[in-house]
Amino acid sequence: MPTSLWFQTAPVIATDPFERDGRYDVVIAGAGLTGLATAVMLARSGTRVCVLEARTVGAVTTGNTTGKVSLLQGTQLSRIQRFSSERVMTAYVDGNSAGRGWLLDFLEEQQVPYDVRDACTFATTLDGLDRLDAELRAARAAGLPVSQERACELPFAVEGALLLRHQAQVHPVRVLAALADELRRLGGRLVEGERVTSVSTADPAQITSTSGRTAADAVVLATGTPILDRGLYFAKTEPYRSYVAAFRVPGPVPQGMHLSAETPARSLRTARDADGELLLVGGDGHPAGRGGSTAARVAELTTWAQQTFPGAERTTWWAAQDYRSVNRVPFVGWLPRGRGRVYLATGYDKWGMTNAVAAAISLTADLTGAEPPAWAATLHHRVTRPIDLADGARVNATAGVEAAKGWAAAEVARALGGEPPAEGTGRVGRHGVAPVAASTVDGSTCTLSAVCTHLGGIVRWNDAEHSWDCPLHGSRFAPDGAVLEGPAVEPLGHA
Repeated sequence: MPTSLWFQTAPVIATDPFERDGRYDVVIAGAGLTGLATAVMLARSGTRVCVLEARTVGAVTTGNTTGKVSLLQGTQLSRIQRFSSERVMTAYVDGNSAGRGWLLDFLEEQQVPYDVRDACTFATTLDGLDRLDAELRAARAAGLPVSQERACELPFAVEGALLLRHQAQVHPVRVLAALADELRRLGGRLVEGERVTSVSTADPAQITSTSGRTAADAVVLATGTPILDRGLYFAKTEPYRSYVAAFRVPGPVPQGMHLSAETPARSLRTARDADGELLLVGGDGHPAGRGGSTAARVAELTTWAQQTFPGAERTTWWAAQDYRSVNRVPFVGWLPRGRGRVYLATGYDKWGMTNAVAAAISLTADLTGAEPPAWAATLHHRVTRPIDLADGARVNATAGVEAAKGWAAAEVARALGGEPPAEGTGRVGRHGVAPVAASTVDGSTCTLSAVCTHLGGIVRWNDAEHSWDCPLHGSRFAPDGAVLEGPAVEPLGHA
């Protein structure tokens, strides 16, 4: 399995044992940036908090992000303006600005280093240049001091670029380590290896996880996408998987944070390891579980980097999953039918370093009864527009098609038997009439049910990360069936 640069260079994060039948004011499921930032803010207000993490701190999105803390986010603002309104777009920028400010202030307080960098969105085609024009208008309408440039520091020609100075890039796992230390200093608890599988909305709420039950007045689902289906957020968001590779490059590399306006996306920033400076190149995103060979996408990204920066040598690569809401603005607040006791945050669309902290600010106001910031109130009460409904219909129609394709393919697949799959490969077949998934990884062959435990999609083999990925809503499973991420909470069954 690939490991991100951040985990390779991460400090040790201290955690706590599970307290059976513990009682807290708030339990948070998920120890990424959303969960830990919310926990720290609540603990500073005197709230008794416990964070339950299914795997390890930052294991899913935060520990695999590019770590850009920027208000210039590619062409995000013009997309939000198109799907929502200028008022909502401005509130989004204000929230991200508040999140960025809180995070950088916290890092300075905790003496955690970060790099101040200029953010750049660049275009290499005339179509991309049109997107830059739309983004410039949106950014200026939101009050961002974005400048228009004809060139940038990249080693290839561009049609144009947008520049926003004095943004930041961070080591995301060091950020999480500082938050975890602060939470525990304040008396909060952080428990790894505790997957939340259900939440009762009784008073108090009852949280069932790997080792037992915990009670709380309120529960926050900071799990990337909600693990409870109330509110149907799996149908209001679309899971996207993207890739990052680190390269040792001879000679100088661009020092700014760059992102292309076109697709496939090309994202660049610098980082460091024990041997010196690295260039991180990201992109090639696609809906999770769809889009063919993931290994081919990693190879394509690597080829682009090595052609663009001659002599570049890849040192590691990794992948991350994030969720895009149908109107491009995160969902943050009360979970429907949660009796006011369950909260969620999802839909950051790959800009979690600012959106996660903005969500934490909003959630903390909700949970403590404080007056929410004006931007949070606007985002809470945004209006669904016809274009949102149309895109939501597209997302769900696509999921329906993928479900039908998966089951149809499983019905005509060959019965599995005979020779096991080759090392590093997996295939879906039949055992009688039941779809089964078989793979061989590290010499061990596992045969599992191929039916996703969330809503019954047929999983597909991820040949780069050696996982089973569901094309419906992005649940992912290890070769032995264990849940990696997504709305699923139960492992794949053994066939």
